[in-house]
Amino acid sequence: MRTIVESSGLPADVFSPKCPTRQVLDHIASKWTMLVIDALLEHGTMRYTDLSRRIGGVSQKMLTQTLRGLESDGFVTRTVHPTIPPRVEYTLTDLGHSLAGLIRALRLWTEENINEIERARAAVGGA
Repeated sequence: MRTIVESSGLPADVFSPKCPTRQVLDHIASKWTMLVIDALLEHGTMRYTDLSRRIGGVSQKMLTQTLRGLESDGFVTRTVHPTIPPRVEYTLTDLGHSLAGLIRALRLWTEENINEIERARAAVGGA
């Protein structure tokens, strides 16, 4: 049985351009989203600066946007501790954990198959 999208009453269908599942897929397929979720799965609750250090190459702006999107989609909770300066921590929600296992599997697959992928790229003159 297909899931019905509550906001429209229509079946969830990522192939339909009007279905909100497409927006979610676009968001979770982002490399930054995948890296944030995998880092939180690996380390549990993390502060912003720890995430920034763990995810090499992410800009402050992109990490902030990614974390806001993850929070608004219900994958991550943001906790502000009333200290000076404020301490902000991020943690996966149950929904985030349900996605994290899939992302972890994709990361591991990528790491395990990188040599074969690079050989294929070299064979066709790719990057």
